[in-house]
Amino acid sequence: MKLQDKVALVTGGASGLGRATVEALLAGGARVVIADLAHSPGETVAKELGDAVRFAATDVTAEADVQAAVQTAVGEFGGLHVAVSCAGIGWAQRTVDKNGPHSLDVFSKVIEVNLIGTFNVTRLAAAQMVQQEPIDGERGVIVNTASIAAYDGQIGQVAYAASKGGVVSMTLPVARDLAARLIRICTIAPGTMNTPMLALLPEDQRQALADQIPHPKRLGEPLEYAALARHIIENAFLNGETIRLDGALRMPPK
Repeated sequence: MKLQDKVALVTGGASGLGRATVEALLAGGARVVIADLAHSPGETVAKELGDAVRFAATDVTAEADVQAAVQTAVGEFGGLHVAVSCAGIGWAQRTVDKNGPHSLDVFSKVIEVNLIGTFNVTRLAAAQMVQQEPIDGERGVIVNTASIAAYDGQIGQVAYAASKGGVVSMTLPVARDLAARLIRICTIAPGTMNTPMLALLPEDQRQALADQIPHPKRLGEPLEYAALARHIIENAFLNGETIRLDGALRMPPK
């Protein structure tokens, strides 16, 4: 799919991987709706990036919020051709630790945001895409975000790994569901990325993470995620696949 004059929705688009993706799609000629939490810097970012960007305050777990974000794309720009899900949360807790069993509320919350929220965006974006006429044989492209924790979950990552494993597992069936509708879907599974969350760590801890990566021996950059997301959108034969973006990292137990 050519990005020129297409309309994209990016969740978590106010920072990190999401913001880098917004900027990459804009560079390709797309118009973009940033869907992020009301207290995020999304509105400020949208104003900084210019007239081809809008902000929609969105909790990805809320059907009404996501539907409103989709309608912002339609109302402001005339349709929706691309949806990229970057919104997500993390949590570290063992199945059982010195304080007892893992919090069920926290486990449920991580699943709700990372897995159910991603599916909520997927289904509602696709529902809009199917109403549109195909362009060059396609109605739309969806890019979701998992993690290499889906495959190499570490100690304390049970909730996060389960949520991201679900995102990986739904990629192929969704691709099969939407094939007849001329909509593609792929998932990116990033490794250790240089995001605002990791920026809070001391430099020695950041370097220790980078040292685990075989090559290149550094943290991944958000622009590298964004470049892959853009390639997926533009490469019409990529469908139903999860692509690791990790410098050949296979995470150890801890």
